[in-house]
Amino acid sequence: MKLVDVYIYRLIENEPQFFLFQRSDKQIYAQQWRMIGGKVGAEETFWQAALREFTEETKLLALHFWTLPSVNTFYEPQSDTIHHIPAFAIQVAENALPILNHEHKAFGVFGIEEACNLLQWSEQKRLLKLAHELIVENKILSEWEVL
Repeated sequence: MKLVDVYIYRLIENEPQFFLFQRSDKQIYAQQWRMIGGKVGAEETFWQAALREFTEETKLLALHFWTLPSVNTFYEPQSDTIHHIPAFAIQVAENALPILNHEHKAFGVFGIEEACNLLQWSEQKRLLKLAHELIVENKILSEWEVL
């Protein structure tokens, strides 16, 4: 199974604020605060799946869409699978408010420290910090840009 992660942010006075979403009670990872993510369809590229998941789960418009130069890697004992998940970042408008689908019951917009405190997976925290660093230091390379 191929998966993607999407870190959504907005810029307020040139400082990124990250959107996190609390999973619904009947979904995998119930109650956890997470970024957007999902499965890659049979006919999709990773970036196409990331954009589709972003749209399905938030109904927001992407202003800047780029790939992080790293992947989320973890082992899943239930399927005995090592996952290597491409991570993407999407900037949205300063006043953007998502419309949640059935997968989430709440959302919040957080600074880097608070967002990292809410995330439970160390790889997600690492990737969020990487996104923050690249945004703040204006080091997003044109080669990473998708849209």
